[in-house]
Amino acid sequence: MKRQISSNGFVMPMVLAFIIAMTILSAVLLETISNNFWVVQYNLQRQQAFNISEAGVNYYLWHLSHNSSDFKDGKSIPATPDPKLGYGPYVHNYVDSNAVTQGTYTLWIKPQGNGSTIATIRSIGNIKGSNITRTVEAKIGAASFASYALVADSQLWFGNNETADGPVHSNQGIRMDGASTNDITSSNQSYVPSSQLGGNGSTSRPGVWCSTTVSSPVNCNTRNKSLWRYPVPAIDFNQVTGSLCIMKKVAFESDAATAPLASQSTACTKTPNTRTDAYLPQRSTSGSFSSTKGYLIELNANGTYDLSYVNNENDRTTSYTNALTRQSIATGVNVPNSGVIFAEDNVWVRTNGSFHGRVSIAAGRLATTSNASINIVDNLLYSTKNGEDTIGLVAEDSVIIAPYAPPASSSFNFEVDAAVIAQSGDVVYPNRYKSDSNRCTRGFVNSSQKFTYYGSIANRQTWTWTWLLGGYSCGDAVRDSTNNYVSGIQTNTTMYDYNLLYAPPPSFPITSGYNILSWREVLALP
Repeated sequence: MKRQISSNGFVMPMVLAFIIAMTILSAVLLETISNNFWVVQYNLQRQQAFNISEAGVNYYLWHLSHNSSDFKDGKSIPATPDPKLGYGPYVHNYVDSNAVTQGTYTLWIKPQGNGSTIATIRSIGNIKGSNITRTVEAKIGAASFASYALVADSQLWFGNNETADGPVHSNQGIRMDGASTNDITSSNQSYVPSSQLGGNGSTSRPGVWCSTTVSSPVNCNTRNKSLWRYPVPAIDFNQVTGSLCIMKKVAFESDAATAPLASQSTACTKTPNTRTDAYLPQRSTSGSFSSTKGYLIELNANGTYDLSYVNNENDRTTSYTNALTRQSIATGVNVPNSGVIFAEDNVWVRTNGSFHGRVSIAAGRLATTSNASINIVDNLLYSTKNGEDTIGLVAEDSVIIAPYAPPASSSFNFEVDAAVIAQSGDVVYPNRYKSDSNRCTRGFVNSSQKFTYYGSIANRQTWTWTWLLGGYSCGDAVRDSTNNYVSGIQTNTTMYDYNLLYAPPPSFPITSGYNILSWREVLALP
C-alpha cells in the first residue's frame, strides 16, 4: 500500500529561517541607518561648532579694527594674562540670522607685545546643548608705517649709487636707478617726474621706472623688475593725524594726573599744564609757538630718559651742546609702561650711548594751527638690532637731522636708528639753516665721513640726506669730486630694520585695518 508524505514539515522551518534572517538584516539595517544618522548629526554639529569658532575670530577682527589697543574684549579683567593663552576667557552667545542662539564662542586674546600690532586669537566654538567644541586660532595684525623701509606721499628718486633696502612705496611715482632688494610700488600707473626728481616736468613715465642710460652699478635695461608693481592702493598719511591723537590719549592714560582727560571726546584738544613722564605740555601757556623752543629728550642705556627745556637753537654752530640753549628739568625719568611719550611742542632727541628699550616719541600741537617737529641732534642708537629695542619718532611736521648732528671731526661714522614719520613735512638733512635761511648748510663729501640710517622712513614731502647744489658757492656747502657744491652727507646708507615689520614701536600709526594673517584649527584642548 502506498503512503503519502506531507511537505508542511519542510516549509515551516524555511519560513522561520527566512523570518529570522530578515529580522537580523532589518536590525542591522536599522543600526546602520541609526549610526549613519548619528554620524551625519555629529558631523553637522562639528561643522556648526567650527563655524561658530570662526565667527569668534571674525568678531575680534572687527573689534580690533575699531579699538586697536583693546586686548581685553572691552573688559578690565583679568589684570594679568595667562602666559600661554593671553587675556580671557570671554564668552559670547552666537545668535543666527533668525535671532536664535545656536551656541557660544569663548575667546582668548594674546597680544604679541613689544608694540606689535599682531595678536593671537583663540576662539572655541560650542553647540548649544552639546559638548561638541571646535577651536580655531588666528593671528590678526595691521600693517604699520614701519612696514616700509621708505613710504612717501611724494615722488622719489634713487640715484644709481643708492640702494633701496627693504619695501619702498610712493603715492606718486619712483625713479629707481639704484639697486633694490624688495617690493618697489607706486600708486600711479604713470606720472610726470619733476626736474628735481629725475624727470623734465613734462614727460610721463611709468609708476616705477629707471633711466635706460644707467648701466652701472645696475643696468636699467637688463635688471630684474619683477618686484616693481603699479598701480597699488595709496597710503593715507591723514591717518597719522588720528594716530597722533591716539598717542596723546595713551600718554594721558599713563598718569593719574591726566588720566581723566583721556576719555573725554575733546581729549586731543586739551592742553593741560601738568607734566608727567608720558606727557610734556606746551612751553607757552598762551599757546605761542617758536621753532627754536621745546624739549630735549636724551634716551639712556638703562631705559630711562633725561629731559631739558630747549630755550633757543643756533643751528650754525657745531655740536648740540653749543647749538642748544638748555635748562635741565629731570634725569633718569622712567619711560612709561605704554612706551609712549607725547610732547605738545617741538622735540630735540639723542641717545646717551645706546638706548635699551622700546619707545615712541610724538610731537604735535593738536590744539593749535602750529605744527611741531622733531630734530635729531646727535647719534640716535638702540643697543640691539633683533627687535628687542626700537625708537619711534612721529612728528606732526618734519623730522630733521640737525646740521650740527654729524661730528665735526674730519672722519666719522654717524648713525641714526629709528622708525620716523613726518605727517605733513620732510625727513631730511636740511639744505638751509633755520638761523640763516640764506645760507646753505655744511656738507660732508669725504668718503670717511659716513652716515648710516637704520630703521624706517615715512614722509609727506621730501626725503634726502644730500643736496646737490651745482657749481655755485652757497654758505657752508662744500665741493665734491665732480666740482659741485654739496650740503649734507654724501656717503650714506639707508637700511631697513626688518624687525619693524611685526614689532613696530609702541602705538605706531598703522596704514590699514586689521587682517587675518594666518589661522589653524587647534586639535588639542586648551
